[in-house]
Amino acid sequence: MKILVTGAAGFVGYAVAALLVEHGHEVTGLTRSQASALPTGVQRLQGDLRTPETLPTTLAEVDGVCHLAGLTKVRESRSNPVDHWRTNVGGTLTILDRLAGARAGRIVLASTCAVYGEQAEQPISETATGAPSSPYGTSKLAADQAAADLAATGAIGAISLRAFNVAGALSGHPDRDATRLIPQLLAVQQRRAPELVVNGDGTAVRDFVHVADMATAFVLALHACEPGTWRAYNVGSGRPSTVHDVIAAVETVTGRPVPRRHTAAAHEPATLLADSTRIRSALGWRPHKSSLTEIISDAWTALNSD
Repeated sequence: MKILVTGAAGFVGYAVAALLVEHGHEVTGLTRSQASALPTGVQRLQGDLRTPETLPTTLAEVDGVCHLAGLTKVRESRSNPVDHWRTNVGGTLTILDRLAGARAGRIVLASTCAVYGEQAEQPISETATGAPSSPYGTSKLAADQAAADLAATGAIGAISLRAFNVAGALSGHPDRDATRLIPQLLAVQQRRAPELVVNGDGTAVRDFVHVADMATAFVLALHACEPGTWRAYNVGSGRPSTVHDVIAAVETVTGRPVPRRHTAAAHEPATLLADSTRIRSALGWRPHKSSLTEIISDAWTALNSD
């Protein structure tokens, strides 16, 4: 198939594009910059979803879309909500507009567990009512709904993959987002940062999934899209890890202690765990690489070989 991957130079988008090429697809990667790196075998389409005039008016030559372009920082969204809505909702509408009536009959969207907000029942299933607690979460929930509404017309098939905490690395392509816990920790271990600042007591529980396993979910979902339907799938390992667990794993992998200090707790969900039963059952997906040790080992290796 001919597949367009938006955000193909990003951490997850790069992994998705690389795996699609490996599976024999003809892949075009949409990037805002001509200089951003793309996997071998991916053709570049330069443009910006926030300025639709920079893009083709239709996707007539495309069989499917993996849509990963967007803004992803929860705290930043609270200080700049309009930009998150313009990018995450407006950009999705641009893609959906070009899909409507085109040959491409399928789209897989990068969604997020942030659409659920804080849930008393853990792990979280897709039947939980969306109650996002940040503009990032509300913008991604709106993007999911827009795709669902277009799918309901019969024009496309759509799947939203609701990622929990994506981490790890592909060879030569580490995660450099310093707002995320594991990149922060590894920056400290490379002595690019003096210490890890821990929010509160470090007992918050999160669910980490390897970026390679996340990419596999996109490939499986792309083949599973059916015209007239929209489905949401959680993508997480289901393994609970506290901040202390992650620190301990980083110390084991890197062979030295992590300097840290604790600050007064800013509010965040105490626990976010994925119930991934639906994607396991429907698509046969499994988190083969998502042990905490393998995630951190791969991220550490990629950083040190970069």
